[in-house]
Amino acid sequence: MNKKILLSILGMFFITCNTAMASLSSKIDQVISSSGINSSAVAVSVKDVKTGNNLVKIRSKQPMIPASTQKILTYPVVLETLGSDYLFSTKIYYSKDKEVYLKLSADPFFATEDLKKLIKSLKENSIITCKEFYIDDYIMDFEDWGEGWQWDNDLNPLMPRYSVYNIDGNLLTVVIRPTTPDSPADVKLTKFYPVTFMNLVKTGNSDNVVMSRKNNISPDILTLEGTVKKQVIKKFPVNNPKRYFMIRLDEAVKGVSFDYYGKYPQKKYVPNENIKLVSELSHSLSRAGADILKNSNNMAAETVYKIAGGKYADGQGTIDNANKMFLDYCERNGLDTSDIRVVDGSGVSKNNIMTADFMTAFLVNLAQKDNFEELYNLMPAPTEGTLANRMLYLKDNLKAKTGTLSDVSAIAGYLKTKSGNFVAFDIMINNHKIKNSSKKILEEEIIKTIYMNN
Repeated sequence: MNKKILLSILGMFFITCNTAMASLSSKIDQVISSSGINSSAVAVSVKDVKTGNNLVKIRSKQPMIPASTQKILTYPVVLETLGSDYLFSTKIYYSKDKEVYLKLSADPFFATEDLKKLIKSLKENSIITCKEFYIDDYIMDFEDWGEGWQWDNDLNPLMPRYSVYNIDGNLLTVVIRPTTPDSPADVKLTKFYPVTFMNLVKTGNSDNVVMSRKNNISPDILTLEGTVKKQVIKKFPVNNPKRYFMIRLDEAVKGVSFDYYGKYPQKKYVPNENIKLVSELSHSLSRAGADILKNSNNMAAETVYKIAGGKYADGQGTIDNANKMFLDYCERNGLDTSDIRVVDGSGVSKNNIMTADFMTAFLVNLAQKDNFEELYNLMPAPTEGTLANRMLYLKDNLKAKTGTLSDVSAIAGYLKTKSGNFVAFDIMINNHKIKNSSKKILEEEIIKTIYMNN
């Protein structure tokens, strides 16, 4: 083919592509302008998954807070490091020296009933006493909240402390029941824990209960205010997961009349010799992945991120090891991290910094992986998880992770457009003056525009 003709064809191709990109970007700019939200607070990036080409770049290099969309970046790194067959296995051992060892796995789904089963297995194996009861808790460090997490959000059940001593989701449940009109309501915990309630709740004509705590005065005193008409159940994080775990352990040991009167916890690694496994209880990483990506489980996200960091560093699970793991993954996959900052696994911290361009570059790279289908299926579609009531008209075309913090709303994922294209997209809106419902409406309008015009 004549060189001039070839160059002419290529020139027309690039002009067409640039025109299409400009047209879609212009339409999205119009959607943003008509929303009433300050355009400088909105970043959008769209890339063709097959080619990696940019389709939309609207402030895509501007540093923004990603909120929980960050989970769509950290979980794939966790999965690569731990492997899809990874199990959180909590184990109980008995030694020839009549010592019991409970080896913790930081299992985010471990529950009181699981602990009871493990302790009961000792008696079922004719082990009715021990000289010492040790706990191997070395898989993870003891930092139980992330950098930049907001102290005034510490009663949020979506933000429990996370720990190697994870149990019952590290949450307490309080039941508030009405009594007689204008009289104090009845307040009880479903499981014992040493907290005191200042009960100011009255039996009234509506259900409106507010819980508060002044950590600078006493973290073990909670104030309940308002009214109840019918039974109200509230969950809130325990302020000391290890303490809560030890209470449950003591109850489990006494519940089976196991003969031990020593102290908890005595920390010690499980020895390599003269020891036998009595029982173990496991939950899968895939369960965690579904809960992290579909339901945005922060405690599970932080736990698995640290555990994977420990495996990566061949040491203890720490946030430093996890962040090194993440940056190494990006370097190996040719992803430029110079404009981003990751400080946790969940995106809860406002110290996380992301660009929309990096998010879509990561998603395009992810789509080339052999395990992409596994990850894609874990992400929610409309009707599922955090997308349960959003964009139902795109049910078969959208897989996305949402993110919400005070002042922040974001969404990132994959979209099959009306014309059959498969694109990666990211939308971040950082604006403290606009309510979150308005931000989410704008997100949906932008996604609809991409779907209809690409």
